Amino acid sequence: MSEIVDVGTLRSWLIRFAGDVEEHSAELTELDSAIGDADHGSNLTRGMKAVVTALLDDATPASIGPILKQSGMTLVSTVGGASGPLYGTLFLRMAASTGDCDAIGPASLSKAFHAGLEGVMARGKAAAGDKTLLDALIPAVEALDSALAEGQPFEEAIRRAADAAEAGRDATVAMLARKGRASYLGERSVGHQDPGATSLALLFRAAATTMIDGQDGK
Repeated sequence: MSEIVDVGTLRSWLIRFAGDVEEHSAELTELDSAIGDADHGSNLTRGMKAVVTALLDDATPASIGPILKQSGMTLVSTVGGASGPLYGTLFLRMAASTGDCDAIGPASLSKAFHAGLEGVMARGKAAAGDKTLLDALIPAVEALDSALAEGQPFEEAIRRAADAAEAGRDATVAMLARKGRASYLGERSVGHQDPGATSLALLFRAAATTMIDGQDGK
């Protein structure tokens, strides 16, 4: 596999994520019905469909940062609830980090994810253990950093990031919600998997699959 994430790979990643969100829409909504507004699946599916529509437009940007910025702004404007602003912020901060370039390497991707993480933490005013998407995002970013620092190849690093996101997702089941609508349930929020962490894990698994297998999935 290539250790370069170019425009084609980025577009393929976002399109794959959109497909995965749609495929798991009912699951995300069911999870959200237990501790939220029962709309995470439908809202994020609608938003990612709009992102894909923009990506397939002839006028879509031709470099990394502008594509991420377009995607982030699209999510902010089309997704209701908390997920639109949070996912939008993630992509907008990543866009600012990557800038107007045609491709980025592992270190730049890690830096971009860090920028996105900082933005989401500031926007949501949440931290690890609050039972939010951060409980998948933080371990994913840390795993990516750690693997790259060890000198692991990009394939292993991005795979570890996806694995860490899924482990973080699973860990939310035992957590007490301290942010968002789920926090209103108090102790009753324990025992339920967080829908935001679940969709965030899909984002990283889509990244790993796309960046390892290539744009065409082969």
